[in-house]
Amino acid sequence: MAEPRAQLPEEVLALIFRHLSLRDRATAAGVCRAWAAAATYSTVWHDTNVSCDSEPEGMLSPYLSSCLDHIHNLRLEFEPSREPSRRAATTLLTALAGHAQGLQGLCLECHGEKPLFDAGSDVLDAVHAVCQAARALRHLDLRRLPFTLDDALVLQVARGCPELCSLFLDNCTLVGSVGPDSVLKLLVACPRVRVLGLHLASLSRATLEALAAPDRAPFALLALRCASPEDARAPALPDEAWAALRHRHPGLAVELELEPALSADTVRRVLQPSVPVTALRLNLSGDTIGPVRFAAHHYAANLRAVEVRAAASAELDAALEELATRCAGLREVHCFCVVRPAVLGAFRSHCPRLRSYTLKLTREPHPWRPTLVA
Repeated sequence: MAEPRAQLPEEVLALIFRHLSLRDRATAAGVCRAWAAAATYSTVWHDTNVSCDSEPEGMLSPYLSSCLDHIHNLRLEFEPSREPSRRAATTLLTALAGHAQGLQGLCLECHGEKPLFDAGSDVLDAVHAVCQAARALRHLDLRRLPFTLDDALVLQVARGCPELCSLFLDNCTLVGSVGPDSVLKLLVACPRVRVLGLHLASLSRATLEALAAPDRAPFALLALRCASPEDARAPALPDEAWAALRHRHPGLAVELELEPALSADTVRRVLQPSVPVTALRLNLSGDTIGPVRFAAHHYAANLRAVEVRAAASAELDAALEELATRCAGLREVHCFCVVRPAVLGAFRSHCPRLRSYTLKLTREPHPWRPTLVA
């Protein structure tokens, strides 16, 4: 390799290279010895974003494989319906399993539609392998993985990742296969967990009691998705259990997402007064007005974001106006139906911290864009 006469310090080159794609990093490493050395700095690889749609096949060259040891946080994007993208993702994850001693964060982002009847066994096997090897893993985010997650994966995380702090399993699948017993075992094996994303069926009273235990580390966020038939059949979680959890962790935030699979009875069982709901997303096939009014009366102290997908009606407008007058701390409100001007006026008048809203007074072509508050 030729050495240029004027050379930036390797530390500066490393700061530049960290913003390059894998392909461009490999190209830069072939320019000269100084660039090759800079391209292997741990700062280049500490936080790595990989898009398998933009990287060529065979991206795991010997150079790239040798740098996997430096990756601390990996965000991996791929499209499961495209075979080259999927193969690149599974190849990278499988290779990473052999270099995962320093891995602290893993986030998988899937785009596009997954093939029909696709269980994703190749992808999930690779995730299992990483979790088995990554003893230092602290953050695992599988919210954008469109495959059914099960007890075996949760138990593998419990066995292999004792330092875990956050785990998101609340993905958009119509089948929930993670039982509450597995979650309870995870909490025992991973005492530092302070953030959880789950389907409702994965939660139980025993889980809430374990989180409220006196020796438990501070718990910050519980994201609950209620969308599958298993969620609809899940036993009710008593209000006193929520009250005890809230008392033990005063700063706890609960993000609640209710989908069309839930009946009105199930919604009433889920919405307990003592749940510290900070974000509420309602996409119900039945009554939406009742949940909006319930939130106005019971979640006003904590509620910061609301999303409503429902048919327009005078009754819904009245419920939204009540929500605005009671929930002064709201920062976001997004309603995907046309509302009357009084609704917009109520939120602008009574919610001084409002940062963005989707409140359309006339029908517009989709997608609807939010309005940012200056």
